[in-house]
Amino acid sequence: MRPFLFLLLAVCLLACDSKETRLQQFLLKGNIAAREHSYEQASYYYGEAIRLEPCYAEAWNNLGTVYFEQKRFDVALEKYSKAIECRPDFVHALINRANAAYETKAYFQALDDLTKVIVAKPDTALAYFTKGLVFTKMREFDKALESFSKAMTLSPGNVDYQVNHAIVQYYKRNYETALQELSQAQTLKADEPNIYNTLALIDIEKGNFEAALKHINQAIDIDPKQAYFLNNRGFIYLRLNDLTKAEKDINESMSADPYNGWAYRNKGILYLMKEDYVSAERLLLQAEKMDSFIDRIYFYLGTAYAKNNKRKEACDAFRQSEQRGDQMLTADLIKYCK
Repeated sequence: MRPFLFLLLAVCLLACDSKETRLQQFLLKGNIAAREHSYEQASYYYGEAIRLEPCYAEAWNNLGTVYFEQKRFDVALEKYSKAIECRPDFVHALINRANAAYETKAYFQALDDLTKVIVAKPDTALAYFTKGLVFTKMREFDKALESFSKAMTLSPGNVDYQVNHAIVQYYKRNYETALQELSQAQTLKADEPNIYNTLALIDIEKGNFEAALKHINQAIDIDPKQAYFLNNRGFIYLRLNDLTKAEKDINESMSADPYNGWAYRNKGILYLMKEDYVSAERLLLQAEKMDSFIDRIYFYLGTAYAKNNKRKEACDAFRQSEQRGDQMLTADLIKYCK
């Protein structure tokens, strides 16, 4: 029996040292490192797999995700593209590349990748959901609602899809519809913090700042480190004229997520209120460059320009604000730009 066991062991050693097995081992080690946020180590293992097999699509895809998690979206795009070159029908890589394109504002590329996913797998709810996010950024709100609705049909009971559908209703200023949809979302998952964050945003638009503070605190109680929630609370404090608390929350938000243009907008508003108009203009310009989608960014930027005696720039910004339907211009500002 002993020679037979030895033969099995010898065969196992040969098999375990095969190229395919080594590729799997590198991929597994990379995945473990990535889950532990050891990104340098993960990159090493995925790189070893790619050196062994230059067209190993899974390794290219996972390497892209390592860079994506580090917010190096341009590099992530390159890695996902290599995965797709190796396997053009790689659905996961197409969705990942769409997400990276979304982050780099390459919205049409994102839509193109998502369309390919839907052609290949028409029942992929995540693809429709991601299309909804892209359309939202493009301010194509009706198309966003349609995409989120399709995702909800394919994946009933998904609270993320429901909440994002409600958020678009908020952007369209359909506040009562948004409130109804958020109420439905609460029946699905009462401890979803984005429900309360969106309720706070609606309260702000209605001028109910104490109610907004209550709702945003509910969101923060559930997810205390979420930069967007802290930033929104900072904005509520701005509206309540509590500049000390506002600055604390906004700074904490910027520290947690330095890439959030909405926080730079709010910091700019803070400086407008402090009458530091030079700093306000700088921060609002930075916010606009980071994300021109930001709500009322052109109104606040126009206000900073006006305070800095830059009439042409101010009126150009105010016109953009009006084109977007902000409805923030006063009679005095309209007269100022005549």
